[in-house]
Amino acid sequence: MRPVGQGLVEAIFISAKRGELPHPVESATAVPGKGLEGNRYFDTGRPEQELTLIEAEQLEYALAEHGLEIDAAASGRNVLTRGVDLNALVGKRFRLGEAECRGIELCEPCTTFQARTAPGAIKALVHRAGLNAEILTGGALRTGDAVIAVDL
Repeated sequence: MRPVGQGLVEAIFISAKRGELPHPVESATAVPGKGLEGNRYFDTGRPEQELTLIEAEQLEYALAEHGLEIDAAASGRNVLTRGVDLNALVGKRFRLGEAECRGIELCEPCTTFQARTAPGAIKALVHRAGLNAEILTGGALRTGDAVIAVDL
């Protein structure tokens, strides 16, 4: 069983334009109610688009169990985590670097996700493709930062 409460940020990805493959960055600024500065979904007015996360372990699962090699950047998620159960953070507050966030809903794989990654990705990663979250308190987010559940 994976830990719910604490993990780390393995990578951060942003893309300025829709349709652009997200690129890795060492750090990003999380802005409450808006998202990550420089990201295509910044200030859409939709809390569920402010921040998206995916577990490295789920990408490893897709490879081990389904033979699907899925690149973290191609997943379209902003943050790649390790060591934390993101599904358990739906409806919960958590810290991500300096920012405090709240998990809104699972970020289910869609046809765009599958087209960017691998045939069969939807089936392989249903309920495993990450978390949509809103940013409650802003701050810097860096590769290597902790992901810590605030309320479990």
